[in-house]
Amino acid sequence: MKKEQVSDFTRRISQSNRGGLVIIIYDMLFVYLSDAKEAYEQKEWDAYKTALRQAQRTITELMTALNFSYELAAELYRIYVFCRDCLARAMYKRGLSDIELAERLMKKLYTAFEQTMSQDTSAPLMSNTQHVYAGYTYGKNDLVETCQDFDASRGFFA
Repeated sequence: MKKEQVSDFTRRISQSNRGGLVIIIYDMLFVYLSDAKEAYEQKEWDAYKTALRQAQRTITELMTALNFSYELAAELYRIYVFCRDCLARAMYKRGLSDIELAERLMKKLYTAFEQTMSQDTSAPLMSNTQHVYAGYTYGKNDLVETCQDFDASRGFFA
C-alpha cells in the first residue's frame, strides 16, 4: 500500500460511521490483493507474502466485526474463513488463481455491503476530528482537499 493510500484511508476512517468502516476495510483488502498480484508479476516474493498477510489480516478484522446475534453472521464467517484459506493457499502455491477466487467472492459481498451501508445515516464514530472539505480548489491534475477548523482541542482528551 502506497503512502498516499494510507493517508486517504486514515482520512476516510476518521470521517466514517460504523457502516463506512466495513466498506473501508473491504477497500483496504482490495488494495492489498492488487499489491500481491503486482508483486507476483514482478516475482518479488517477499512483497507478495507481505501483501497476502495484510489481506488475511483485513479479512480477520471483518470476521471479528461480525455480530453473531444475526443468522447471516455465521454464513459470512464461513465465507471469510474460505477466502482467508484461499489466500494462505496462494501464499504457499505462489499462484494467482486462489487470489482471484477470494477477490471475486469478496467483491460480491462488497457490492452487497455498499448498497446496505449507503442507507446508514448514523453519525461518524470519531467526533473530535478535523473536517475535510473537497472541491473548493483544484490542482493541476487532481482535486485538492483542504482541512479547515484548526482547533487546538482536537483529538483525545485526558
